Amino acid sequence: MLHSRNKHQERYDMEALMKVSPELKPFVFVNQYGSQTIDFANPAAVKLLNKAILKAFYKIEYWDIPLHYLCPPIPGRADYLHYTADLLAEANNGQIPTGKEIKILDVGVGANCVYPIIGHAEYGWRFVGSEVDKTAMKSAQNIVITNSNLKNNVDVRLQNRPDQILEGIIRTQELFDLVICNPPFHASAEEASASSIRKQQNLTGKKVQNASLNFGGQSLELWCEGGELKFIWQMIQESKMFAKNCLWFSSLVSKKDNLKSLYKALDKTDVTNYHIIEMSHGQKISRILVWTYFSEEERKAWAKARFVNK
Repeated sequence: MLHSRNKHQERYDMEALMKVSPELKPFVFVNQYGSQTIDFANPAAVKLLNKAILKAFYKIEYWDIPLHYLCPPIPGRADYLHYTADLLAEANNGQIPTGKEIKILDVGVGANCVYPIIGHAEYGWRFVGSEVDKTAMKSAQNIVITNSNLKNNVDVRLQNRPDQILEGIIRTQELFDLVICNPPFHASAEEASASSIRKQQNLTGKKVQNASLNFGGQSLELWCEGGELKFIWQMIQESKMFAKNCLWFSSLVSKKDNLKSLYKALDKTDVTNYHIIEMSHGQKISRILVWTYFSEEERKAWAKARFVNK
């Protein structure tokens, strides 16, 4: 069950998507149940589907990514933003703060720039996106400057130190209402490859030796030493330095078994609140870990000072 504000509750209207993006048409076919669909094991088809979705739902006229870079499923990305919008509303008398005054840091914005696209279209938020990969950074910047609705609303910054996450990105005295992160999930290239093969086999029903990633992904997007546990653990450690710069920190956590260790890391900090927001996508459960260094009263004061209600 997607979030109630998520625009992707129903099956995709392929006719409407082909109308806004005609290049999708050759990849659409009628399946055994009489429904129009695409081959989700085909990277080219998935990329064109995303392009059509972003144009139809989020008014993105130009969108492209380099070959083999991550092409994320849009509904799940939208859910993350809708649930964290509710989180921001808690200190604002239940009203979601909107507009350019709200500033979000997207750790690892990727070549696709999807979170800023959705967040700005849905809530008018302003974004800073960090990126360690120069090719991905240039791709995201190109998406921003070629779409008038994103220009001047998204700032893509290069993380020059791959061993750092927040340091070198958050500037002195800079304030963020929310930090979001979709971390590299896997601990090695082999683990990432095995996961991709499993996905490919599930999609095709056939045995696969080498997976061509249907949603793409470069090494820095898919894995890092220690996997998501080490990445989020480091993010928690660095967040201490920016305790008063950011109202809420958050990260997706794909593996439930990692939560116990992450809770221990948070217990050793001065956070005033941390919890899990669960998201349900069909039979898959994903979760957002959120934490803050502000008390409830301080969060209300932050909202009063920064949030403009419309």
